[in-house]
Amino acid sequence: MTYSHDLLAELADIDPASALAQARATRDAATRHAQGSYEVLFSQRESDFPLAERLALAAQVAEWHGAERLRAHYAGHPTYQPLNDAARHLLARDFAERLTFEPVAAAPEHIQALRDAGWSERGVVTLAQLVGFISFQSRLLAGLRLLQGDEEEINPRSAVAGRWHTGARTASGQTALTAFTQAELGWEPWLAAKPLAEFNAEEQAILARFGHSDSDYFRLLARNQPVLEQRTLTDKGIFYTSGGLPRAERELAATVASKINGCIYCASVHARKASQLSKDNDAVQKLLNVVPGAVLSHGQSPRWAAEIDFAASLSVTPAAASLRQLQALRDQGLDTLAQLDLIQSTAFFAWANRLMLTLGEPFLPSDAQG
Repeated sequence: MTYSHDLLAELADIDPASALAQARATRDAATRHAQGSYEVLFSQRESDFPLAERLALAAQVAEWHGAERLRAHYAGHPTYQPLNDAARHLLARDFAERLTFEPVAAAPEHIQALRDAGWSERGVVTLAQLVGFISFQSRLLAGLRLLQGDEEEINPRSAVAGRWHTGARTASGQTALTAFTQAELGWEPWLAAKPLAEFNAEEQAILARFGHSDSDYFRLLARNQPVLEQRTLTDKGIFYTSGGLPRAERELAATVASKINGCIYCASVHARKASQLSKDNDAVQKLLNVVPGAVLSHGQSPRWAAEIDFAASLSVTPAAASLRQLQALRDQGLDTLAQLDLIQSTAFFAWANRLMLTLGEPFLPSDAQG
């Protein structure tokens, strides 16, 4: 796939000769596949989720995230049409609003309501992907503008740990998680994953290439495989690249976003990686133990505290990261590339958390129950 332009560079007014442009070129895979995700989502011509609906929802989600330039971009598309009062549109708007502001409030009945209103399984997955992508794209744009000294007018508010699920059982009756943990968890979908046998040979090869064949989560997302493929490549470009911010601190950012959004599953995976890579299990566990409504950086080292504060503020809705916080990162030795890595790692989990929280839930495997 070739990409015609770089939307984020255009909206953020990035000077091609700047240090930021050079850093984004160094992170070429992340830059290209963030653009690729956008191009796939807004080039598919499908009757179960038409382009006009996608544009209308994208513009609305961007507005909720306080991303005016992004909202104007989607609303300015020649195919854009405002949503009407049809049940299909009202339910999709409600679904998108919940994912935007409080994804932890998602429940199986919200998916069933969409299905009852005529949304296909593929359409529901694409809708969740779209809301998650705009959540990522809006934060990435905010971060890029901050790196150029451009700070949006911010509504001051605390970036604190969010709430999370407290039910003792999952929808299927398995043991649910009511606290953050570094243990290995299972995850069950609320919408059926696509059976492997229903993918053609080429699609199965793509699943196998990324290690997705045996995962309910990824076979569910693969109901729209082109979007999943670009999302996976974006993920790899952000987290699996050399230089810049140490990998442990990218994983830290993912954990912080997950604490803001209440995503116990994502936090378990990425806190465990942060512990392994940093060799500082106590600091990671301290972050996981922060209760809802409390500041996440309390008791951390100066460098980690600066990174946690920035990532937390970028993760709230609308994003509230500031130039003051960016300067705190610079004071801790983060150069432009490391700052970009922190922004991209944090922003990506605005997307990942919203998929995990809205399409299923974690459970404690029986072999992990003592």
